[in-house]
Amino acid sequence: MATWGNYMTQDASSALMEQLMFFHDHTIMILSMITVMVAYIMMSMTKNKLVNRYLLEGQTIELIWTLIPAITLIFIALPSLRLLYMIDEINNPSITIKVIGHQWYWSYEYSDFGENEFDSYMKPINELNKSEMRLLEVDNRTIIPMNTQTRIVVTAADVLHSWAVPSLGIKIDAVPGRLNQGTINITRPGIMFGQCSEICGANHSFMPIMIESTTTKNFLKWINSM
Repeated sequence: MATWGNYMTQDASSALMEQLMFFHDHTIMILSMITVMVAYIMMSMTKNKLVNRYLLEGQTIELIWTLIPAITLIFIALPSLRLLYMIDEINNPSITIKVIGHQWYWSYEYSDFGENEFDSYMKPINELNKSEMRLLEVDNRTIIPMNTQTRIVVTAADVLHSWAVPSLGIKIDAVPGRLNQGTINITRPGIMFGQCSEICGANHSFMPIMIESTTTKNFLKWINSM
């Protein structure tokens, strides 16, 4: 999802998203080096500068063509595997939030604090204030304390959905009859937007996700007021 006037990723709101952005830049750098090298060799061969018997045949060049791609793949695979481990690993979450996808809205359950649950619908355009985002504002925001390990448990009540918040680097499929989980640790206060990223029906584009990150003190006040 692009930000306003920008075709790069959104600003990171979690440590996981920061690592994903670093890996993206790392991979783009490697791809750029490969592209430049191949383009240079092709242009040089066109001009007959590098066309010789060492480039066209021989054990040395075959060894080079084998080792360079293998080493390149290692430099991509190691940080990739590390990221996959970080995404799947859940260490002692302080809060668990259950997310249920419906056609076409989300339900949230804060089971750690009693029977606190609510539905989150997109606000109609005619009810929006001037400062609110069209097609992204909801009637009930999901409040999460920052700097807190939070486990997200996701399922669906009817069809396939996908709970995705790009700035947090999280995307969890909502499958009926199955619980999928992920973890987030928001590093700054603010509002994060997301949307269902699975084509779930006619109103697929009208079930946004709106997360408000706040301090633990304000979060507890909000929980007590529910």
